[in-house]
Amino acid sequence: MTLDELRRHLDELDQQLLQIIAQRQAASREIARVKRATGYPTRDYAREREVIVGARSRAESIGVSADVAETVVRLLIRSSLTTQEQASVAAHGSGSGRRALVIGGAGKMGAWFTAFLTSQGFDVEVADPKAAAAGVNGIADWRQSALTHDFIVVAAPLGATNMILQQLAQLKPRGVVFDLGSLKSPLRAGLTALRSAGVAVTSLHPMFGPDTELLSGRHVIFIDLGDAAALEQARALFAPTMAEQVVMGLDEHDRLIAYVLGLSHALNIAFFTALAESGESAPRLVRLSSTTFDAQFDIASNVAAESPELYYEIQHLNDFGAESLDALARAVEAVRSAVSAGDQERFTALMRQGYEYVKGRRESAARRV
Repeated sequence: MTLDELRRHLDELDQQLLQIIAQRQAASREIARVKRATGYPTRDYAREREVIVGARSRAESIGVSADVAETVVRLLIRSSLTTQEQASVAAHGSGSGRRALVIGGAGKMGAWFTAFLTSQGFDVEVADPKAAAAGVNGIADWRQSALTHDFIVVAAPLGATNMILQQLAQLKPRGVVFDLGSLKSPLRAGLTALRSAGVAVTSLHPMFGPDTELLSGRHVIFIDLGDAAALEQARALFAPTMAEQVVMGLDEHDRLIAYVLGLSHALNIAFFTALAESGESAPRLVRLSSTTFDAQFDIASNVAAESPELYYEIQHLNDFGAESLDALARAVEAVRSAVSAGDQERFTALMRQGYEYVKGRRESAARRV
């Protein structure tokens, strides 16, 4: 066969692969229907492991890399789970006949929540100075609304969110009100005002970005503000998904977020700041291609592309933010002093302490898949 003929043959094989994937997606939708009818959970880790192990074994028997086979199968499983989760959310139909208002719905997370509520059958209205997505009813100013919705979601920046919550407290809407803020300290006054006004209020923190399609393995944090009914109604929105739901208090949330977000952000900002001030160009360093450096560089690159204003708010507005930054400074100094003093025993102790700390997480992940 000529080169052109071989390429055409590959194109044909690719087309066949896509057709098979489409058939697999259709089967996934049918599986989702059967699982709903029988009450079977969407995700089955034992079955996933069985599929992956089987794919690796069959791949080796026909001369295909087992790692390649596992990578492909994991992608297909993820696609299948996404299909099943979306079908479950749509079939649940908890929003049928109900209305929701998303203040800031033209923003990234606001748009995600608008699509999420729409998929559940809610009649969604977006209030945002920017135009809403095509097919979505939008208004420029939420104060033009009669606020007769079953849910009001505030997806605005932190500073604006607190003001909006306080204004909503004065208007006393009848539906459940909640925000999507990544910090709750700056919203304390607004949330307290709503509670004092007798408004059904809770608070959410989706621990994922607006590009997320599959919620399996993702966490949604719900802040208990003392209104059990509002909390349960908000949690019910995620019942058809595979998201992990975590309920906690406001102060506990912000203290933990100081480490989960604040520390990880600060670490990566320090990493790329040190590189930028090293005098070495990024291409010169990246071409050395250390596995650890490449992985860290990729994460830091993602952080560097995010909003400086948002990341500053996460550091500055958290009542507990200084705690994690001080811990980072102490940790860097501990490493620096051990190296400077030639103290191998201390350096080794730091690494062993870290290994013991992360070991539980690794073992838990290994058991699940």
